[in-house]
Amino acid sequence: MKIKTSRMEALKMLISSQELGSQEEVLQALAKEGYTVTQATLSRDLKQLKVAKAASMNGRYVYVLPNETMYKRVPNPRSAREMLMTSGFTSINFSGNMIVIKTRPGYASSIAYNIDNSDIPQILGTIAGDDTIFLVKKEGTREKDIIDLLAEIIPDIYG
Repeated sequence: MKIKTSRMEALKMLISSQELGSQEEVLQALAKEGYTVTQATLSRDLKQLKVAKAASMNGRYVYVLPNETMYKRVPNPRSAREMLMTSGFTSINFSGNMIVIKTRPGYASSIAYNIDNSDIPQILGTIAGDDTIFLVKKEGTREKDIIDLLAEIIPDIYG
């Protein structure tokens, strides 16, 4: 994995799991994970990820990822390195041509991004939230075929 890609994933995990209110706090959290970057690089990374600030439950303004202004934070976050060791997948359910994939908080958008970029013709599209991905499959595609195709992206889909 490229250094920038790894850093960006770590940054997403940190923002998703901690209440970070300043770039200095983000720089310190990244340093704890082994990423030493300048404030300018961090600023570019935050812009690329479309990170914004939103009020947390205690009224403090903290960084949030897109579409996550009411972000569900985990009470005892694991380190970014630990979180990067898992796909974040928790379950998959089917209803007709609709599929719902549940993930750990903060994982849905990156998994959906990987699904979208895999060009699986049997999947018409995805919509991702914080911990849920909604997919639509082509009519006539079997559930087992979808699971087999997604296994390339989500290795622990078989459980």
